[in-house]
Amino acid sequence: MEFLAWLLIIACFIIAFIGLIYPIIPSVLFLLLGFILYGLFFSFTELSLGFWLIEILFVILLFLADTIANLISVKKFGGTKAGLWGSTIGLLIGPFVIPFLGILIGPFLGAVIGEFIVARSNIYQAFRAGIGSLVGFLTSVATKCVLQLVMIVIFIVAIV
Repeated sequence: MEFLAWLLIIACFIIAFIGLIYPIIPSVLFLLLGFILYGLFFSFTELSLGFWLIEILFVILLFLADTIANLISVKKFGGTKAGLWGSTIGLLIGPFVIPFLGILIGPFLGAVIGEFIVARSNIYQAFRAGIGSLVGFLTSVATKCVLQLVMIVIFIVAIV
């Protein structure tokens, strides 16, 4: 039974990292589910109030990292709100239209379309906003990966 418990916990952690690439998967919820499964299968004793407060802080950081990285990058590359919205829509739709590559192409095209059609920017400006959304997405993935790894390390330290 212990093996099955650890298998489920580790599967939750793996799914959380897959969620970095496929944003439709709520990665942070799978991390928390892994922690809760540990408590249910073994004991919540090791998972103190301090542990949960720190993990909740990291959950907030994960949500902020996603929004802030995209916002800063699109703005830094000259994008407007139309580019930001286009990027977000492309991020959600892209993986379904073009599996795997859609996660990169979707935000880029969304930002370009948002800038070019909605904001009526010239093609050069729209392209720059698309590059900015791509940079923002990649920065967000890298930041969230590090934060999730730290969350798992904190979990391991708490239970050992």
